[in-house]
Amino acid sequence: MEPDEDNPMIGYRGCYRYVREPELFRLDLDVIAAVRARHTNVHLMIPFVRTKWELAECLSLLDAHPLGRDTGLKRWIMAEVPSVVYWLPEYAALGIDGVSIGSNDLTQLILGVDRDSEVCKDLFDTRDPAVLDAIDQIIARASAAGLTTSLCGQAVSLYPELAEHLVRQGITSVSVTPDAAVATRHNVAVAERAVILEAARRRV
Repeated sequence: MEPDEDNPMIGYRGCYRYVREPELFRLDLDVIAAVRARHTNVHLMIPFVRTKWELAECLSLLDAHPLGRDTGLKRWIMAEVPSVVYWLPEYAALGIDGVSIGSNDLTQLILGVDRDSEVCKDLFDTRDPAVLDAIDQIIARASAAGLTTSLCGQAVSLYPELAEHLVRQGITSVSVTPDAAVATRHNVAVAERAVILEAARRRV
């Protein structure tokens, strides 16, 4: 039975729920192990990580599962909570391989706005300087720790300037829905050409 929460978006979800309900997490790991037996490009992504201790416990549960002995498995976390900016070096030390920036949740939590609210919809903007600063810090700290970085959310397909900003920051990849793949690929290609052209001009 699901708990009764006034605001489940910042409630009982993600990594913390895995820690509190390890038997359900083990079922998820069973499924991933079964899928990886046939498709080795499937890896693990731990969502909504808030603190170091919960991630450490979650990874301990993974290590105790047969999937944890799979040396080819990549261990990623979602970077959706602003605290990840502070904790990222500690997360890297725990042995994760990469981070995926959940731009929608990160924007909501930094700006304190519900993106589904018709009353406050004008406040939701991933291009807000506060959100961009958090994204930049996540990319920089992850890159310094040798982690791959990605960003998911529709903003990168809607705003070419955001795609260029991410390319300039050195992001590894972006993830979008299939219907936005063509537009996003175009935006990223244009940004990469601009960066390459500028680098060439500096060498002349």
